[in-house]
Amino acid sequence: MKMIDGHTRTCGLIGNPVEHTLSPLIHNTLAKQLNHNLVYVPFHVEEGQVHQAVDGAFALNILGLNVTVPYKSQVMDSLVQIDDLAQKIGAVNTLVRCEKGYKGYNTDMPGLYRALASEKIKLEGQEVILLGAGGAARAVAFMCASKNVKRVYLLNRSVEKAKAVADEVNAKSGRECIYPMALENYNELPDQKFLAIQATSVGLHPNVEHAVIEDQAFYQRIHTGYDLIYKPRDTRFMQLVRENGGCAFHGLKMLLYQGIIAYELWNDVSVSESMAAQVYKALEERA
Repeated sequence: MKMIDGHTRTCGLIGNPVEHTLSPLIHNTLAKQLNHNLVYVPFHVEEGQVHQAVDGAFALNILGLNVTVPYKSQVMDSLVQIDDLAQKIGAVNTLVRCEKGYKGYNTDMPGLYRALASEKIKLEGQEVILLGAGGAARAVAFMCASKNVKRVYLLNRSVEKAKAVADEVNAKSGRECIYPMALENYNELPDQKFLAIQATSVGLHPNVEHAVIEDQAFYQRIHTGYDLIYKPRDTRFMQLVRENGGCAFHGLKMLLYQGIIAYELWNDVSVSESMAAQVYKALEERA
């Protein structure tokens, strides 16, 4: 990051709360590495003020914004354009300035895809267990469908919610690839090894001693487990995967790459893997 002056561009994050965010570390580190005259700051936006925040950001010539909870769906009403993937998912986390307002993107799912690729985890043709049917799981289901996963077993405590997500994703993706199941029926899964993606909040700090499924027999079916949670960096889910012979990963690289993709969109640049590795090192030290 250069010295702030009259040419400095501003990007930021809107949400509530935002005080815990690691996003400034990602973007300000990238600006410094790329010698961009850009600064990234968090903006705490109160409930009911999202539209005013977006309009105000445009009036203030802000280059781009990230959006975090609870506004990823709400913000869509304030945009002049929405990318197809974000429209399907129903959630926007990145706003890119254009002529008359902002265009919305979802970089969470491309970020997860790049994070998986960086760990040499292939999605195409895989059989996947997806735990959860909330907003994050719904987005993961869309990503899996778009990346030609063979099938996804969507496990959730409420099978009705799992079915609603599966029906929507199958309809919008034009193929039957998401199969809803009640969480307690995990023993009915086919007898094979799976990639499992943990998309619930179970195990999130400070309740670190829990996993959404505790049965060792379930984890014997998992060759690779990816937990979207990154705090703690070793979740109970990850421990159970490893105890039963699988490889396990946390979600910090997803956070990294969703930020990198947003930065690339705002600045029309490509961030190298060596640069990404430097930012990741900084994240590991802070997370």
